[in-house]
Amino acid sequence: MGRSQVVGATVVDGSGRDPVDVDVSIEDGHITQVGAAGARGERLDAGGLTMTPGLIDAHVHLGLSSPIQPQFSFRISAAELAADIFATAGATLDAGFTTVRDTGGVDGGLVTTIAKGKVRGPRVLSCGPVQCQIGGHGYYGAEWEPTELWSSHHLPGLCALSMMSGNADELRRNVREAFRRGASFLKLCVTGGVVGAHDRLTDTQFTVEEIAVAVQEAAARGTYVTVHAHNNEGIRNAVEAGARCVEHGTDLDEPTATLMAAHDVALVPTFAVVEQLLHDTAGAGLDESTRDRVLGVRERMTEALAVAKAAGVRIGLGSDLIGPAQDRRGEELRLRAKLETPMDALVAATKTNAEILGLSGQVGVIAPGVRADLVLWNGNPVEDPELFADPANAVLVIQAGRVVKDLR
Repeated sequence: MGRSQVVGATVVDGSGRDPVDVDVSIEDGHITQVGAAGARGERLDAGGLTMTPGLIDAHVHLGLSSPIQPQFSFRISAAELAADIFATAGATLDAGFTTVRDTGGVDGGLVTTIAKGKVRGPRVLSCGPVQCQIGGHGYYGAEWEPTELWSSHHLPGLCALSMMSGNADELRRNVREAFRRGASFLKLCVTGGVVGAHDRLTDTQFTVEEIAVAVQEAAARGTYVTVHAHNNEGIRNAVEAGARCVEHGTDLDEPTATLMAAHDVALVPTFAVVEQLLHDTAGAGLDESTRDRVLGVRERMTEALAVAKAAGVRIGLGSDLIGPAQDRRGEELRLRAKLETPMDALVAATKTNAEILGLSGQVGVIAPGVRADLVLWNGNPVEDPELFADPANAVLVIQAGRVVKDLR
């Protein structure tokens, strides 16, 4: 679409302001006007629909679109892995997500392929492989397999889950390699995780000095470090080292939340994956023992969300879905709407996530000058947040001014 107007929709602009009935004009992939539409260009009749900014998921794993354990034990071909990843990318767009931050699992070639339009998918910002401590979260090889063989599980240009470091020098080399392969930010695992068998949620991983090495390398490229962290000691280590964002934050307490707010460190809770692992562990291709590790996480993460909000922490939104069942990515907004309000969930998934990703002023709101990433919903999701969870309700999706889904 060169020049066009979307007319007749109720617009929820992502800022938190009340919905308004206005027309939106688009030219060369950007919004030019929010108000009365001019007469030029194609007119898209959106009467009866609700318009929101394109949604943003700040925690995705496109490269983990196949059952996890079979993927990393070489039981799935490269062709099938690619097919699953491409299907997930398309499903993400169809669910109304026009931008995602991939927090581990894809290699740079996938990002480029989607950007070239050869595969349907959202705009992708990627950390490439996650940076992990030897023996820590993020390793899915067999216990007998030497760590140095783990990189043979990568498919260069398609999927690469994690890189292992034994000390600060190895970490520096690995983050430089991640940047060479196209990473636009870094992610480190600084505590144990739910999906894994080699550690516990109470474990801390990497020292403050080691985390600071990644922060230094990221700063040298004008970007930042986010950390996978469930416990407070790991979070405090990351904040002290200069990380800018925390993923999960399951056991976040008031003093640590206050520390995060003081250093403007954001939090991205991830509720959808918790529900996924509680109800369909096998569907994600994981052992049933994973369910035991996730018990209680939902309740603790709910409390952490409230603690972070009270402390004034910037709070984004991420689904963290893994395995083949990633088509209902909007489930994260439905779950968050129950804990806050539907408008809070939408703002987290648009304006706030854009800020966390470093895309403020480019995406995340409906305003003149930003990219025309828009979703037209069959109904009003800020009145009925159940609508977010079903991709069929996103009847029209526009990305950078181009219609990429149309069910009208």
